[in-house]
Amino acid sequence: MKNSWKESIYLQREALAQQVHEPLAHLAEQCASAWGDREQLNAILVQGCVDIPYCSFVYCLNTDGIQICDNVGEAGLAPEHFGRDRSQRPYMKEVVPSWGFLLSDAYIGLLGHRPSLTALHVVRTGSEVLGFLGADFDLRDLPVTAELYEEPGYWRQVKGDPAIRGNVFQQCRAESLLDSNLEQGLSILEELLTQRGVFQCQIHFSSSQVTLWTVDDPFRYRILEHEALSDPDICLLYPLRDYPSEAMIPQHNIEKILDTLRALRLADPTIYLRTASINTFNGMISLTFSCDGSHYMSYVEFLLKDTSFWF
Repeated sequence: MKNSWKESIYLQREALAQQVHEPLAHLAEQCASAWGDREQLNAILVQGCVDIPYCSFVYCLNTDGIQICDNVGEAGLAPEHFGRDRSQRPYMKEVVPSWGFLLSDAYIGLLGHRPSLTALHVVRTGSEVLGFLGADFDLRDLPVTAELYEEPGYWRQVKGDPAIRGNVFQQCRAESLLDSNLEQGLSILEELLTQRGVFQCQIHFSSSQVTLWTVDDPFRYRILEHEALSDPDICLLYPLRDYPSEAMIPQHNIEKILDTLRALRLADPTIYLRTASINTFNGMISLTFSCDGSHYMSYVEFLLKDTSFWF
């Protein structure tokens, strides 16, 4: 079982912290002897920054968050940062642990407007805290060591626009072009999903269109409007393909899923299905109702719930 996105982030951060903690601690010790001397600090950082992997810049801050040396990086010195007040930056608002090392949460950098993070190490002389040694990292420069997370399969509900929810009982479903020919349209969609290489579709019932992704061209979507959804000849444009063995939704369940979507669209004039999506590879169904609430769940859980659950 793959990790959640939070677990994957934790593992990625842990791997980076293990690589930068020791060289940063060593460099902080060297800075202590030159604290308050801009030129000496610059010289120490020029020599030491090469030992901190993936680092963009290093610099020293006093306890008030004011920079007391230049930015030092591979390109050399950036003196315009001397005297810079970093006290309000996100990494300065986090609490440095008692052992003196902090790897900050990611934030958007001021200069490049790109995701970044900062490592801070306390600089001490004996028990006296002099300030901090900082090292900035551009997330683009960091290797990805954690596996790509998978979406969880449990049911999730996401509330939508409060204005729509507040007026839900003042509206009534207007029959769309797709609604007037829904049985045939969903039969065409079943053919595309089970026989002709479509692995994901998003059905927009109210606007009478379907967005498709195919195994032959997965990076581009195609839009079928009502005219195409009412013409079985559209299937001739999609070559026959074996149903993917890696798909999590069994082929025979596609018809049941589409039948249930049809029922949810037509069962109630006020609370009705506006959009739905099916992804055969991750086995997930998504639903967005007239109240603008969205639901994400596995196909198994979806098929276990009848229309009485929703209404």
